[in-house]
Amino acid sequence: MLSTDEDILTQAEAWAKVGKGVAVATVVETWGSAPRPVGSHLVIDEEGTFLGSVSGGCVEGEVVTEALDVIGSGKAKLLEFGVADETAWRAGLSCGGRIAVYVEKVG
Repeated sequence: MLSTDEDILTQAEAWAKVGKGVAVATVVETWGSAPRPVGSHLVIDEEGTFLGSVSGGCVEGEVVTEALDVIGSGKAKLLEFGVADETAWRAGLSCGGRIAVYVEKVG
């Protein structure tokens, strides 16, 4: 079962309060068949622990990797995944659509 947005954002806040680096990934746009709707969240701490989903599992690994870079650099990223994109095939987005995910550091 997926956690609610409230649970996900509460966890991000809890990690930040104990001094962990945290990033939030948010689905900002979808095209065609997409596994999760716009507004879906994934929170990631500096150790790679995460909660939530931006793709139902298809691209979470890639998003976590990019989020760790965002936590380290402090520079937000816009990621795009789609079935015609080799990155999407590597990450496993096979639903036929495309998604854009914005990843930003918390705090």
